[in-house]
Amino acid sequence: MVHLWVRSESRPNERRVGITPEGVGTLIAQGFRVTVEDSPHRILPTRDYAAAGAEIAPEGSWPDAPADAIIYGLKELPETGTPLLHRHIMFGHAYKGQPAGLELLRRFRAGGGLLYDLEYLTGADGRRLAAFGYWAGFAGAAVSLKAWAAQKRGGICGPVSTFASQTVMCDAIRAEIDATGLPRPRAIVIGALGRVGSGASDLLTRMGVAVTKWDMAETAGGGPYPQILMHDLFINCILAQPGAPVFIDQDALSPARILSVIGDVACDPTSEFNPIKVYDRVTDWAQPALRVADPPLDVMAIDNLPSLLPLESSVDFAGQILPVLATLDRIDQDAWGRAEALFQHHLARL
Repeated sequence: MVHLWVRSESRPNERRVGITPEGVGTLIAQGFRVTVEDSPHRILPTRDYAAAGAEIAPEGSWPDAPADAIIYGLKELPETGTPLLHRHIMFGHAYKGQPAGLELLRRFRAGGGLLYDLEYLTGADGRRLAAFGYWAGFAGAAVSLKAWAAQKRGGICGPVSTFASQTVMCDAIRAEIDATGLPRPRAIVIGALGRVGSGASDLLTRMGVAVTKWDMAETAGGGPYPQILMHDLFINCILAQPGAPVFIDQDALSPARILSVIGDVACDPTSEFNPIKVYDRVTDWAQPALRVADPPLDVMAIDNLPSLLPLESSVDFAGQILPVLATLDRIDQDAWGRAEALFQHHLARL
């Protein structure tokens, strides 16, 4: 029997979850055992999971779960340094040379556990089977516009918090743009044909912003690209990976530019493959924008953007991944087998 243990998220402001109560009911009907940790922050209430047949465990109790349980979460684990004994499904951010990722791999090596990284859970064609990309792009473009509006009013972007729905988010951002009294900015989205870029482009279009859409064809020649500097906003939707061109380097800090806000939705500043070379750390909900130049150039680089819309993003992602979770009884095959092989490859390189 597969035992799936859905852990509570320990990261502040993280209200998302990777499976709905209906999904839990589907897995239980298939013969799975499902435990769900209690969480006062999760967007979907614990009582609904209990009603669907899940066993309820105390918040944060996954380290004491049975050894054969598969621990399922989204964002990073608490950085306690303790060895990891279980099999974990989550976004590990561990394969691109990130310092925290290397430490995570060491913890798995010490404990004998295993990581199935959701970012690399792919089909036979190499495409990801489930992603939060659309809502990351949508929310990232929204916060970038908020940063632009704050900048034009002489300040810097203030704190953000969860929005009840995409409609509430759009109304709030539109009001902030209107309050500047200025024409709508011009934006360029790189990676516009993907999930993330589609979400960013949709939000910008709904706000009346003109969007230049670039994808692989427009960036095939290698960067940097001075055309980016001729837009007010640049939204990066391309994941850092080997061979990715540099979109913006230190020359972008020159005053001879129109660009005033960068929204790095991909947000991987500690990776050696980062295509935006003007900042070195993520931003957060309390301080969404980092000023890197004068005249003002602000970088928005929040790394859990879909959490701003926790309901839409959770339901969307959970629907995508449920058919994959349903194959956990064949965990050595197909997508799970590929994810394990990739983990073992990177573990061997430590």
